[in-house]
Amino acid sequence: MSIFPSLPDDAQLAEVFRRFAKGVPALLAYHDDILRDRSPLTVATRELIAAYVSGLNACTYCHGSHVLAAEAFGIDPALFESLLHDVEAAAIDPALKPLLAFVAKLTREPAKIGARDAAAVYAAGWSEDALFAAISVCALFNFMNRIVEGAGVRIDPLAEGKAERAARVARLAQGEIASGAHAAERSYSLLAEKWGLESGPA
Repeated sequence: MSIFPSLPDDAQLAEVFRRFAKGVPALLAYHDDILRDRSPLTVATRELIAAYVSGLNACTYCHGSHVLAAEAFGIDPALFESLLHDVEAAAIDPALKPLLAFVAKLTREPAKIGARDAAAVYAAGWSEDALFAAISVCALFNFMNRIVEGAGVRIDPLAEGKAERAARVARLAQGEIASGAHAAERSYSLLAEKWGLESGPA
């Protein structure tokens, strides 16, 4: 049975947001602010963090969606299994490891974050602005994971067939700036228009 009897059992996030539209256009614009506007972190790194945090929370829908978004910006989707198992052993840029350790702790034990965690990030060469960008992505996806799980959205984008996944990655990459870019098209805001949520309810 659906969490919301007015929605089907297999409701997509779009259906949830159409049903409960208050604030959604602003939320989607904030996604672009955090994930697409210019940042010290590349778009690929921000999508990697989004997928990683969602994986830590076992949020199937957000994890799968952002693994595919990260892939669109050049991240190997096979990387995420090793990241979720052991960041230190994963084949990623060593500078990313303290940043991911920070967001993992912020996700699992937020009250225990301290100056020592930040110091490890700065020692890896990241700026304060870069750390705050990572914190913002982490916070956004802890929020979104709870929206999605609370609303009962259980669809797994990674369970789609190869052709469907490839088509989704191609759509995500369409019009975007190439891998390594620090900004890209504000694609999340376009969803408000696509879903008919330009103004939301009064």
